[in-house]
This record gives sequence, C-alpha cells and structure tokens, in this order.
Amino acid sequence: MADRVHPARSTTAEEKTVAPAEPAATSGPEIPLSQENFGEKLKPPPGTYVIQVPKDQIYRVPPPENSRRLQAYTRRAHRRRCGCCCCLAWTAALLLLLFVAVAAAAGILYLVFQPKIPKYSVDGLSVKGFNLSSIATDLAAISPEFDATVRADNPNKKIGIYYRPGSSISISYDGVNLCHGVWPTFHQAKRNVTVFKTALTGSGIRLSAAIRDALVTAQSRRKVPLEINLQVPVRVKFGAVTTWTITVKVRCDVTVDKLTADSRIVSKSCSVKVDPF
Repeated sequence: MADRVHPARSTTAEEKTVAPAEPAATSGPEIPLSQENFGEKLKPPPGTYVIQVPKDQIYRVPPPENSRRLQAYTRRAHRRRCGCCCCLAWTAALLLLLFVAVAAAAGILYLVFQPKIPKYSVDGLSVKGFNLSSIATDLAAISPEFDATVRADNPNKKIGIYYRPGSSISISYDGVNLCHGVWPTFHQAKRNVTVFKTALTGSGIRLSAAIRDALVTAQSRRKVPLEINLQVPVRVKFGAVTTWTITVKVRCDVTVDKLTADSRIVSKSCSVKVDPF
C-alpha cells in the first residue's frame, strides 16, 4: 500500500509571527530600581546617626525582670533616705538637748552667783623721758617711760578672778603708740580691790612735726589726752568650778595736765568688754 502523502500546510496571515515592538525612546537612560539602589537613596545625610533596634526588643512596658529590679532599687533607696532622715533627726535632737542643758546650767549659775563685770581705772600716771622742748628741735627718736597706777575692783561676792600670763598694756596719743607693758599675774579674791603699779616703756619712737606741735599745744592748755588699752586673759572661779580662759579688754581715756613725773590726771573714763571665747 502506497504511503499517504500530506500536503504542506500553508502559512496564513493570522499565523504570521509578529515581532515585538521596540520600546519607545526615553529622555534618559533608565536605571533599574534594585535593593541596593533603594538602600542608597535611604542613606541619612552626613553627620547623623541611625540606630536600628530589633522590633522584638521594643517594649511599651518594662519587662518583668526589669520591673522587679526597679522595685528592689526603690525599696533600697527609700530605706536609705529613711535612715539618713532618722540620723539627722537624732543629731538635731541631741544638739537641741545639749543647748538646753547648757542654757539651763548658765541660768542656774547666774541666779546662784549673780556675776558682775569687774571695774578698772587708772589712778595715777607718771611720765619720764618726754621733754617736749628738746623734741621740738631734735628729730631723734625718744624712749619714754610711763608708770601707771591701776585699780582693779572685783565686786562679786562669790566669784574669784585669776589673772593669767599673756597680758598687754599700751599707751598712745592720736593713734601713735608711745609705750607698752604687761599686767601682773595674781589671784583676786571675791569683793577685793587691788591697786598696783606697772611700768611701760617705749623705744625708738619717732614723732612727726604735726604730732609734736599738737603735744606742745595740748600741754600748754594743760590737757594732754592719752588712750590706754589693756588686754588681760583671766579665769573665773565659781565656787569649786573654774572656767576656761576669758579675755578682758579695757579701754581708758585719760587726760593729764603735762607729760612729766609729777603729772596729774584731769579726767578719766574706762570701759570694759569681756570676750568669753
């Protein structure tokens, strides 16, 4: 049997292959948008920092373990503050109690002993080595000597006074120190009046022309004002109790008629100040 021959199939117009149309030309080259290009566009400007936190680590409320730590820390801080407050309260209470005890003791001592401030005065003043006639013509330094008679009156009935070493006495005129000396050390009993003499000396004293002229004028008027300052450390005895060292400061304004050995005091006034510390 002869083989069957099929006729060749003709290509129709519908079955013709249509070539794909070329894309329309654009104004510029088109760069495909890839993941790398997208990352480059999202880069922050220079000088800024971006911190990326994993989403699973972002909490709107503290995790349980951090909450427990916060509560423990809060309790410790509260206990610490309470301890400090209690310590300060106890310290303030002790200081207040001590202050009240000292004030009560001072009040009792005052009522029992009724302390009074001692009285001091300068009863006499003798001057040597102060020749104004020679000073007016001679510019050399002078070395005057003063012998002061001092009266100390203790009016207390139950209090004794111990005058300690380290005292000082000075005599000056118009701010110029002329001489200095010391207060003797002794014990002054209750209701006692002690009168003593003390020597005061000056060395190498130079007076200006204005001071010399003022001294000459004052002596011609028979009124030479002098200032005497005393500073004496003392201890006060209340019965069987002796206090710490207290400083007594005395200032006396004394006016004499002349600066000689037989000078006489025209007027005097003294003020006393006690420095307990």
